Amino acid sequence: MLGLCKKVLKGVSFDKGLFNKELRKSINYIQKEDLGKFYIWCLASFAMYNELIVDAFETV
Repeated sequence: MLGLCKKVLKGVSFDKGLFNKELRKSINYIQKEDLGKFYIWCLASFAMYNELIVDAFETV
């Protein structure tokens, strides 16, 4: 599931609203033990959305 979520986020990264929606869905789908790795990957891969990513993960 982690790989699929990464692929989806890469595909929608051109649109901030869509990225936000898919990121929040991904957070719900990914197993708890993988969330740390996913968080780090998101921050490293999508620096332009760092504030959005931090906000999304605060709800976890």
